[in-house]
Amino acid sequence: APGPRSYTTLRDEAVKLFNSLQQLESERDPVPLMQGVLQTCLDLPPLVDEIYCQLVKQTTEPPAPGGQGDLHYWQLLTCMSCTFLPSPPVLRFLRFHLDKTESRFPASEMAKYACFIREALGKTKGRECVPSLEEILMLMQRQEMICTVHCPGAPACSVAISSHTTAEEVAQELVSRLGLSQSPNLFALYEQSRRREQPVGSATLLADVLTRFE
Repeated sequence: APGPRSYTTLRDEAVKLFNSLQQLESERDPVPLMQGVLQTCLDLPPLVDEIYCQLVKQTTEPPAPGGQGDLHYWQLLTCMSCTFLPSPPVLRFLRFHLDKTESRFPASEMAKYACFIREALGKTKGRECVPSLEEILMLMQRQEMICTVHCPGAPACSVAISSHTTAEEVAQELVSRLGLSQSPNLFALYEQSRRREQPVGSATLLADVLTRFE
């Protein structure tokens, strides 16, 4: 379909993604490549299951468990789990793979990623945007991002957010921090750029807002 990116057939794009995964194994800076894979999956939803299956395959019986190439695959799988839900059959297959990895490599980095992915899959509902470069870096380390919110009449507040944090959750935290819990007023977050200022929907994921800023 017409859009900012040009795509061919789903089969050809699946092959391109497979080649990208092969390249990912030895990539020194994997973040842009990961974001490109995620963007293709967002633009072409039928490929989400394909990438999940490819990543499960690449992280099953790897030649060097826990090596850099293996961890790059786990990191991309982490980003996928915070962005897309696979179909029910693939989700069952994925959960089995995560359980097997934790059982076979307890206390390893792979097991830590598997645990993180399982928890993320229970929260992911779909994203409007792919993770920003900063979010991908944080997900690779299984850490939260720091979001700065500017409040009228008060200094800027730093809030730790995950890929699943909504605008309403952040607004409630700030209201509590500023001692406004008993105020009769309503509070909301606003997104401001050079061209516009608009309220952020209560259910909007702040990670998507940060990607738009990027």
